[in-house]
Amino acid sequence: MLYWLMKRVFLGPVLRLFFRPRVEGLANVPTTGGALLASNHLAVSDSFFLPLVVPRRVTFPAKLEYFTAPGVKGKLKKWFFTGVGQIPIDRSGGSAAQAALDTVIRLLREGHLVGIYPEGTRSPDGRLYKGKTGVARIALEAGVPVIPVVMIGTDKANPIGSTLWRPYPIRVKIGEPLDFTRYDGLAGDRFVERSITDEIMYALMELSTQEYVDMYAAKAKELHLPAQRSHERVPETEAG
Repeated sequence: MLYWLMKRVFLGPVLRLFFRPRVEGLANVPTTGGALLASNHLAVSDSFFLPLVVPRRVTFPAKLEYFTAPGVKGKLKKWFFTGVGQIPIDRSGGSAAQAALDTVIRLLREGHLVGIYPEGTRSPDGRLYKGKTGVARIALEAGVPVIPVVMIGTDKANPIGSTLWRPYPIRVKIGEPLDFTRYDGLAGDRFVERSITDEIMYALMELSTQEYVDMYAAKAKELHLPAQRSHERVPETEAG
């Protein structure tokens, strides 16, 4: 109930008013049954705009910290993220990561529509980065189609580090479902999972026209941040 209130009464109308989201390829989302929406990831707002334009409920796994902050602010945060269809996932270690995969697989087997970001984290510069093979493992074990989704403009509306969103037209492009039933029984095969993941990322690249980078986004952030911090210190040095 809270999810639909947020979408139709509280948050949804505001997002539609200021960002005018447009969706293409909505017919590619099945009306029933489990399916995995694999999206590029430009901004936190991706997890708000995709559920907004899809008629069915979309569930996103979200980091546990969103749900465990202390005090009144923490409770409000938990209420908000629960209301927009996100579920807490503990990614602190190996067993936690497996538990996260198991949760998503269970939801898909129960017939839910689940959103996931194969890059694992937001793109630091708007390019499309190498996908992690968890998306392939989930698709194979749940036995569901993977639907490529591209968000366009969310990084302009919600730049990394911004506290306030800026009005900007948002586009959501949904591609044709990818069927990986030919790999049934091969979950856990690293070569197969890498091949499936690369196929998904190629579909996202074609759908988005983003430049593809054969590197994990998390690694790109590690390489980028020191240079960024150095650049940020330049004015202080000149002022001194």
